[in-house]
Amino acid sequence: MRNPSGRLLRLLSLLQTPREWSGTELAERLGVTGRTIRRDIDRLRELGYPVDATHGNTGGYRLTAGAAMPPLLLDDDEAIAIALGLRTAATVAITGIEDASLRALAKLERVLPHRLRHRVSALSEAAVTLPPQDGGVPPADPDALALLAAACVTCEKVRFGYTRADGETARRLVQPHRLVATGRRWYLVAYDEDRAGWRLFRADRIAEPSRTGVRVPARELPGGVDAMSWAMDSLAGGSGTIRARLRLHVPIEEAAEHVTAWQGVLEAADDRSCLLHTQSDSMHFLAYRITLLTVDYTLLDPPELAEHLGAIADRAASAVHAFRTR
Repeated sequence: MRNPSGRLLRLLSLLQTPREWSGTELAERLGVTGRTIRRDIDRLRELGYPVDATHGNTGGYRLTAGAAMPPLLLDDDEAIAIALGLRTAATVAITGIEDASLRALAKLERVLPHRLRHRVSALSEAAVTLPPQDGGVPPADPDALALLAAACVTCEKVRFGYTRADGETARRLVQPHRLVATGRRWYLVAYDEDRAGWRLFRADRIAEPSRTGVRVPARELPGGVDAMSWAMDSLAGGSGTIRARLRLHVPIEEAAEHVTAWQGVLEAADDRSCLLHTQSDSMHFLAYRITLLTVDYTLLDPPELAEHLGAIADRAASAVHAFRTR
């Protein structure tokens, strides 16, 4: 990157991410030498940006926060993304951020250029946010989410108390990988050192998380899948205390084209049908998930689920009847 000013802004943008960068990484990203990176770091410090340097295997450069921090630099896309995110934050399942989001949005919009304020306003008017589907979903703690997110980025081990679905509580030591949001619920995908395996933790069941200061090399999920796919598969087949089994009246090859990992795990039965295994910690949510199936099916168990499916069917039938007879 031959443009010194543009390179300096790009370097600043990289350093603003919550992680440490080695000089080699920064040089590769910017297409310059390590010596140039060191000169640019010195230049940023002269301009008042507090760039911290650490040594060791996991050391590198990072931008630290402070009272003397110069104004945050955002490009157009970043500014718009933040503004839209703040507008919708009041509907997210995180405790106590609604007022803070509105205050932050007001401050941001005051300093946005006119062209960006117009784009943000247009996008906000054109977009709608669906209300929560389940008012009983416990909200996540924003401080805990922030700590876990930072630990994911820096590959730092975390300890916390965790309450399982059966009420049992235990301390866990994990290597955080990613935070996943599904609906109004947050999950942490992490490698559980105590159980020597990957686990999915509900964020609202995590208590008093603390960073250990111990950093480890980043782990890859089994099979090379991304965090969202792994979490969806875990939620469908390996999470929850309520288990359901259905017979789908299509061959497993055809069912695989309609059933996502989020809906459950398929098992071959015969040439004309297959079995679907799915789990959840909510009977209501499990029934809702099943109604999204686009193939014919028969509920095998548990029998208690039939009542919930019947209630959904009755409401739908009543709505259709009212529509046809109006």
